[in-house]
Amino acid sequence: MRCPFCANDASQVKDSRPTEDNTAIRRRRQCEGCGARFTTFERVQLRDVTVVKSDGKRESFNRPKIEQSVSLACRKRGIDQERIDQLVSGIQRQVETAGESEVSSSLIGEMVMDGLKQIDSVAYIRFASVYRDFGEAKDFAEFASQVRDAGGE
Repeated sequence: MRCPFCANDASQVKDSRPTEDNTAIRRRRQCEGCGARFTTFERVQLRDVTVVKSDGKRESFNRPKIEQSVSLACRKRGIDQERIDQLVSGIQRQVETAGESEVSSSLIGEMVMDGLKQIDSVAYIRFASVYRDFGEAKDFAEFASQVRDAGGE
């Protein structure tokens, strides 16, 4: 593992343990060159999945991209990082076990929205505003009233 501080290729694992949701291994490492300590995470990847965007472009499935989007939607909402990690891990598991080598970005977006709907209505509306490309304040109001009417308040 390359050291993020000095780029030395040699490091020693000082401690390994599973993450709280048991979807990854957390490893504490020490660089043999500069002595700096850093943490890495090891996750199981069942298969390579390609995401097909709405414009037809294709890119590899990117877990950190989903984590960033969900974290941004949940920002300042008091939602535990563990809960966000569980949501993202669940989406990744669904995508990888679906048996398809390609998945549409709209399907992933709907999975994220379904998950956020269960966690927090404000985070759900925040994500939806970007995902569904709200253009005006009335779009927010209409969507928020739909969420309220559905009991997601």
